[in-house]
Amino acid sequence: MSSPSKRRDMDVMKLMMSDYTVEPINDGINEFNVEFHGPKESLYEGGVWKVRVELPDAYPYKSPSIGFLNKIFHPNVDELSGSVCLDVINQSWSPMFDLLNVFEVFLPQLLLYPNPADPLNGDAASLMLKDKQQYEQKVKEYCERYAKRENITNTAEEESSDEDLSDEQSEASSDDDVAGNADP
Repeated sequence: MSSPSKRRDMDVMKLMMSDYTVEPINDGINEFNVEFHGPKESLYEGGVWKVRVELPDAYPYKSPSIGFLNKIFHPNVDELSGSVCLDVINQSWSPMFDLLNVFEVFLPQLLLYPNPADPLNGDAASLMLKDKQQYEQKVKEYCERYAKRENITNTAEEESSDEDLSDEQSEASSDDDVAGNADP
């Protein structure tokens, strides 16, 4: 096993063993979702987001791809795609950083200190600069509407109900059935 893959395994394991809920995608460790809570004493406090993480093959030498899956109103997060504009992830990433840094430092700092001068969401940046009170109200409105636990668990429940359905269908068919029965 090469050093980057050992490091990837170790970083993912550290994240899983921390207080974060981590849901692997496709039974691998290169893609997963993390339950992320808004930082205390911020406009985002009380909000819960599902954040998708994709690790490139060259991780930790190349930065992870990070995106919010449920909506968030923030100048540095694209409202449609959930992509994050954060220099430390996109430009100045270092192998010294790990996934815990992303969730314990980088994302909380992003939410605490938005940068309207480098926006991915021009509407949020403009509103923040022109009418701070209305901006804060819209952030709280988005948190109420899109950043609750039920907003991040709906997709998991839908996936598991699909799996239950396919399990029931496979249990309903028996080995005694003959393949290719003629239609009546």
